[in-house]
Amino acid sequence: MSHSLGIVIESLVAVLLLVTIGYCVLLNSRLKRLKADEHSLKATIGELITATEIAERAIGGLKHTVRDVNEHLGSQLNAASQMSTQLKGMLAEGDGIIRRLSKIAIAARPLTSEPEPAAPKVTTARAVAAAAEAFSERRRASGLAA
Repeated sequence: MSHSLGIVIESLVAVLLLVTIGYCVLLNSRLKRLKADEHSLKATIGELITATEIAERAIGGLKHTVRDVNEHLGSQLNAASQMSTQLKGMLAEGDGIIRRLSKIAIAARPLTSEPEPAAPKVTTARAVAAAAEAFSERRRASGLAA
């Protein structure tokens, strides 16, 4: 009986050793996959770092471009504002000149005792053109214009 008990214990130890060897083989294959995944993960991390550096450089370039455009646009807006102010002043001066020319034209008309027929409505553009034409004819008559 002691002989059979020894065989049972030895058999049990042999089975446990076989199970341990099988488990070690399984762990070895898992470790190999983990090492392969580690290399793949390192390559992916390296690519991600490279892409991040490229993106950071691109963002820096975009920020610089935005600053340049903002400065250029600001100067253009200032120039446009100044031009608008100048044009408003010139329009006001032109309006005053047209009013004075109209007064001169009305004062230069000969007085007649007959009532004048109703004059057709003259647009501002036509009135300006007529006043400019009359002014240039006067200048030509006095020899100041070509």
